[in-house]
Amino acid sequence: MIALFQPKARADAASSIWRRMTIAVFPCVIALQLSVASPQAQSVPAATTLRQAAAAHKITIGAAAASAYLSEADYSTILGSEFSQLQAENEMKFGVIHPRPDTDPSPYDFRGADALVSFAHSHNMVVRGHTLVWHNQVSSWVTNGNYSAPQLAKILHDHIDTVTKHYASRVYAWDVVNEAFNDDGTMRHTIWYDKPGIGAGADTKYIEQVLRWARAADPSAKLFYNDYDAEEINKKSDAIYAMAVDFKKRSVPLDGIGFQAHVSLKFDDPAKLASFAKNLERFAKLGLELHITELDIRLTDSSPASLAAEAKLYGEITTLCVQQPACKLVQTWGFTDKHSWIPEFYKGQGWALLWDDKYQKKSAYEAVHDALAK
Repeated sequence: MIALFQPKARADAASSIWRRMTIAVFPCVIALQLSVASPQAQSVPAATTLRQAAAAHKITIGAAAASAYLSEADYSTILGSEFSQLQAENEMKFGVIHPRPDTDPSPYDFRGADALVSFAHSHNMVVRGHTLVWHNQVSSWVTNGNYSAPQLAKILHDHIDTVTKHYASRVYAWDVVNEAFNDDGTMRHTIWYDKPGIGAGADTKYIEQVLRWARAADPSAKLFYNDYDAEEINKKSDAIYAMAVDFKKRSVPLDGIGFQAHVSLKFDDPAKLASFAKNLERFAKLGLELHITELDIRLTDSSPASLAAEAKLYGEITTLCVQQPACKLVQTWGFTDKHSWIPEFYKGQGWALLWDDKYQKKSAYEAVHDALAK
């Protein structure tokens, strides 16, 4: 360090010169000291992608994807760099992955799903499986087969066993059962439940059975129940919660709950967001892992005001996950408006994702990034 004072015996002129030098040099010395003393601050890069921002909170940031779009340079570049998880939109569902009866020489078609898994692993992404049991997208050979309950049980058991073992160690979690409840909390009528069902019994018995089959097929995979419109505390989420309490009490293998979060701007309501937070908390107290699995926010127009409102809600929902320790995943259903499912199913609506149809980041992207980076 340079001395800050000179002996009184110095000449006045010399003292004056020294004071001027000290004033000029001292800030530089302090700045040098701070730089040298803070190597850690220098070595930590700013979070420039969603996956980097999410990693700080030990949260996975995911996107549902389709193998057909991997050939688009923008699609594959964004997917592989911004996200730490990939989930198949459709290519692991029964009708796609198991299109032919088991009597066929090649009953399964793993090509699309395998392409997604290979892409994910080559980009250091984890893979979440979706879905083993659902009332939709069931192969016509099953729905038109007039099978008995024992026959359906064998078909579903073999399906779960084959698919989970095919991806064992490559898929870390599965939506084992998807959308099994009606909005009023009653059981949905499905071929696996009561037409004629797999013969497991009433209420949630068939869900219990397939969870046990999945655990036996891949003991290392996390097993989830997944549903929509169960974000708030309501009749559906109450029914899911009661099932979870029962399953945990009886050691039925249920590791987590997936909340789809397909919402509109109407969800940006303090009461709704508070209810979502309370709902997450009660499931967390059961020791369950919580995932936001299919987040998108549909709009009726792409005006600046609508896009700003969308961004605000994206940030609020992401913040709910960041603030809840049991919430380990925020995943959007797709990531670009170019390939969103919303316009087809909600006529006149769209603009629901983080990138627009030209692969440009929207304000919603910045809101999610900022919520993760806090």
